Order: sequence, then structure tokens, then C-alpha cells
Amino acid sequence: MGDTRPTSPFHARNISAEGVARLAAALDAQDVNDGVRRLRAWAHAALAARPGERAIDIGSGTGSQTRQLAAAVAPRGEALGIEPNPGLRAVAGQRAAEAGSAAGFVDGDALTLPVPDSSVDVVWCERVLQHLLEPEKAVAEIARVLRPGGRVALLDTDWATTILHPGDPETVAGLTSGALSAAADPYSGRKLVGRLTAAGLVIDDRGSQALLQDHTSVAWPLIRMLGESAVRRDLITEAQRDRLYADLTEASAQGALHMSVTMFGAVAHRPE
Repeated sequence: MGDTRPTSPFHARNISAEGVARLAAALDAQDVNDGVRRLRAWAHAALAARPGERAIDIGSGTGSQTRQLAAAVAPRGEALGIEPNPGLRAVAGQRAAEAGSAAGFVDGDALTLPVPDSSVDVVWCERVLQHLLEPEKAVAEIARVLRPGGRVALLDTDWATTILHPGDPETVAGLTSGALSAAADPYSGRKLVGRLTAAGLVIDDRGSQALLQDHTSVAWPLIRMLGESAVRRDLITEAQRDRLYADLTEASAQGALHMSVTMFGAVAHRPE
């Protein structure tokens, strides 16, 4: 994919072979998040993939959604996962084979989809646009490959909706600002509708889910990563960081912790 996603840990150039297992594990953890599952269920229902249709999954990762699309379009349809990371493609292919799924996986770039014009009935694209420097081009590609009447589901995180409680508001703001630097476009979730309409597609439905962390335990790897980053950037002091860590620890012991980010979805179609 060249330099279209240079800031993303999902980019093939930014992950070593030994890191594929860790990335797959992170994607697996997202798969079982209640909020992710609810938003996906809504999006699949709105897309309504049917037997005999052709579907693609852009940025297919471990292939969980490609396999679901393959089941929906079976037995005469086709579901193709497009993924630039060779390690994830291998994982996806192996899992599909083990599940007896007809889902296929190919190398591909969201900005230059390896699919002919007007040849796809259903497009799934989840948490990809936030990693792109030119997301509008990716949506234009989706519009190009859709047949008249074809449908697309875009799902993406909006990192500016990150909420962390309790803690001093100034300290929390410094900490959560690190989440905004984790993506090429941290505001992608709120832009989905505008990007689809700008590409000439018609909005059919919109949805959202707050992705909640466990209220009884602190997600320490993520919190520490954000905390150390905030200290290095002089957004907070070490004393502020340590006080926040203590507040979060106490809240988790009381079952009163709140940490969340919101993911949005939009379903649209290409006019006949």
C-alpha cells in the first residue's frame, strides 16, 4: 500500500513477522467486544448480503467478517478479503480453511482495489479509513467497484470520543490526547456519512456503539503507553501521571472505572 498508512501498526511495513501473532490476538480481542459485535450485527443486517452476490472485505485482517460475508452469499456467491499484510492474510486463509469457509483472500490496496468497475454487490470496510492519509480516495474506489444498487458498510472509530474516568480533567485530557495521535485521521468516525455522500453514494442507515472497557480492571498496557507519551510530550507531569494511575487503580477496585471510545457506522448504496 505504499505510504498510504505509514502511521498505522496494521501497515505491512510497520509489523515484523513475529508481531503478526500479537496483532492477530489484538484483532481477536476486538472481535469479542460487546460493542463491536453489536455494531457489526447492525451493519450486516442493514447490508443484507444475499446468496449469489459478490462481496469484498477491505482490510480484512484475520478474516472474521469475510467468513461471515461468505456464509451470507453462499452457495453461489463470492466473498473476497483484501488485505495488504501477508502475515494476516496467511492467518485468515488458515482460519477459513479450518472453518470450511469459501472466503478467499488477496493482497490489495484500499486506494487501488484489485476489482473491476461495477462488479461488486456488497462492500465491508471496518476501521480502515482512520489509518489512511487519503481516505477520500478509498471511498471513491468503493464507489467505483460497486454495481448500481450495490451496498457498502463503513465502520470506524472516532478517537476524539475517548472517555476516561475518574481523574483530574487536565491530566485526563493530556493522557487521552495520545489517542488522537494513534491514527492518521482520529476523527474518521464522524466523517463517514460526508465521505460516502461526496462519492455519490446514498445513505441508508447510521449506527454507533460505545466500546466499553471492563469497569473492574485498568487496561494498563494502553494506559501506560498513553501516560508515558503524555509525559514525554510535556502534556502532563510525572506527578500528574502517577496521581491518575492511583485514581484509576482505586476506581477499578471499587468497580467504578469508565473507559470507552465510540465507533460509528454508515450503510449506503450506489444509485441505480
